[in-house]
Amino acid sequence: MVSVKRFLPLLIFLLLLSSQLSSDSPSRVYVLEIHGTVTHGTSEYVLRGISEANRNGAQAILILLDTPGGLLDATLEIVKAIENSSVPVITYVYPRGAIAASAGTFILLSGHIAAMSPGTSIGAATPVQISPEGMTAAERKVVNFYASYLRSLAEERGRNGEIAEKFVTEALSLGSREALEKNVIEFIADSPEELLEMLNGSAVKVGGKEVILRTSSASMIHLERNLSERILDLLSNPQISFIFLMIGIYSLIFGLASPGTYIPETIGAIFLLIALYSLGLFEVQLFALFLILLGILFFIAELMTPTFGALTVAGAICIFLGAILLPVEPFLPREWYSSFLALSVGITAATALFFIFGISAVLRVRKRRARVGGDELIGMEGVAITRIEGEGQVKVRGEIWKAFSEEVIEEGEKIVVVSREGLKLKVRKKGGEK
Repeated sequence: MVSVKRFLPLLIFLLLLSSQLSSDSPSRVYVLEIHGTVTHGTSEYVLRGISEANRNGAQAILILLDTPGGLLDATLEIVKAIENSSVPVITYVYPRGAIAASAGTFILLSGHIAAMSPGTSIGAATPVQISPEGMTAAERKVVNFYASYLRSLAEERGRNGEIAEKFVTEALSLGSREALEKNVIEFIADSPEELLEMLNGSAVKVGGKEVILRTSSASMIHLERNLSERILDLLSNPQISFIFLMIGIYSLIFGLASPGTYIPETIGAIFLLIALYSLGLFEVQLFALFLILLGILFFIAELMTPTFGALTVAGAICIFLGAILLPVEPFLPREWYSSFLALSVGITAATALFFIFGISAVLRVRKRRARVGGDELIGMEGVAITRIEGEGQVKVRGEIWKAFSEEVIEEGEKIVVVSREGLKLKVRKKGGEK
């Protein structure tokens, strides 16, 4: 009992010391960047970043915005992820001269804290549609719906809902100073570092709970896009979806007009599939699955109609793209994704090499055998290696065949192949020559 009392003050001191060291350790802020058009690649990237920050207990998530807008469904996925994050999300229009127009405005106002750099602007969030008259505002009911949606996002964060609604209904645009004065954003800062210093000690409501931000001297973790997200960013860009569609259609037309090589049809099938995904007809999971299935079909087609490796290469490309676009479980480490990527490359390359070299070699042997035993033998000369009286054996072009004749042929006499019946050759003497 005495020994316990003796060591009790030391134990308390150690506990207080570890608590102090823990509190003094720098907090982590995950930094995500949305530059350019908002695509499905953008939403996959932001969702992964938010998931990783929540899993690792980050202090906050900082999303840097510089976008003219983008795909509506991708934008709504990002907004939904921000709304359900247990880590405070700071949306920040940065750097100077940047904009957060259209979809960018929705993302900005969904953040728990919204900020802008000097010389930036937001707004012009009216939904548009393409018609014979060009690009026009969407139907009134669509505009009203998204105006109400943006207003609810703003009011949930204690911001000016009336101005938020005008971003959609009147295509209103505001600079950073006006946005701050009209209670659309909370802060104006020159840099991410300055913004984090300004936010230190601020209270923010996240998921019904009040969180005090500790962002002074925070360690900023910049999360980069992975290969899958970069590919999705390219393939889902609405500016090039129509180009993919035209390439696919014209390739199929060219292939049908001049059949035989299968290369135009292959290119057409791949680009049509990419165009259908780019136009938003199915999700990335289905797109990845369709790519893998298309690759398998190309391998099978290579077996049936050899194209000297063209279909094999196309199949390998489709399977590789499909593999890296398959959804990755967010709780798996980054090292797993790198290993999976390397494994996908290895398996795809090995399969392609097998089809290019192994199967084509088998096909060459099959073709050669067919030529040796086919009509090419008719008219060829050979020699009788046994006496043929009804039946016997002959050697033609280095191969031994069973043979029959309507005349007696002595061993060593030269013969000429008349026809082939199954595995036997019908022969005749060659002018009695030996």
